[in-house]
Amino acid sequence: MEKCDVCAAQCLHKLCMHKVPIFSSLNQNDLIHIASVIHHKKYLKGETLFFEGDRPDALVIVNEGSVKAFKITQDGREQILYVFSEGDFFGERNLFSRQASAYSVEALEPVKTCFFTRKSFYGLLRAYPDIAVKIIEELGERMNRMENALQSMGVRSVDERVSALLLDFAEKYGTSVPGGTLIRLPLSREGMANYLGIARETVSRKLGLLENEGIIRSNGNKSVLLLDRNMLESSAGKLIDH
Repeated sequence: MEKCDVCAAQCLHKLCMHKVPIFSSLNQNDLIHIASVIHHKKYLKGETLFFEGDRPDALVIVNEGSVKAFKITQDGREQILYVFSEGDFFGERNLFSRQASAYSVEALEPVKTCFFTRKSFYGLLRAYPDIAVKIIEELGERMNRMENALQSMGVRSVDERVSALLLDFAEKYGTSVPGGTLIRLPLSREGMANYLGIARETVSRKLGLLENEGIIRSNGNKSVLLLDRNMLESSAGKLIDH
């Protein structure tokens, strides 16, 4: 575990502050101050950051890479709840309420994290109240996404949900390239199935159909090229906004 202190200004560029919406209202001097109290830690692919039932005493921010937050169901299946990637944070529930973690977190790839201890983070909230407002806004967005996902399970077919997940990945992990959008897939086929609560074979079948229809093109196991966004949106169906 490393900490930035005297090197705060020098290492600011490689830390997470510029990537995180909760720090967007702060100026350079504020960010340098934050860098002086932040810690950072690396994890290997497959390494567990903490387990369900643990009481992590820190707010964790993903600086590089991505992690999955998941629960193990009573019948032994893995249910992925969230995928956190660059700029996302987690651990706030445990930090504010001292409750045990409701999920485990595991690195999907080599990951670099920044984190604040409870003491240092509460000090930051007192010094920079805007951070608390930004956290509330982000948690509100997260709740909206969760509600939309639950609504999607009720009104979308399984095939539509796979297409909708690809659109979500395109929004967060897509890069414009000649011929379309290259989507980096943070989850394996099995991970996508666990996230959607469906069979892996269903995910593979749907991706095959989308490729046969000329909507996507496989680019190995870790990415796909989105060729026709409009057709993918049509394949995903539409939800009614309330």
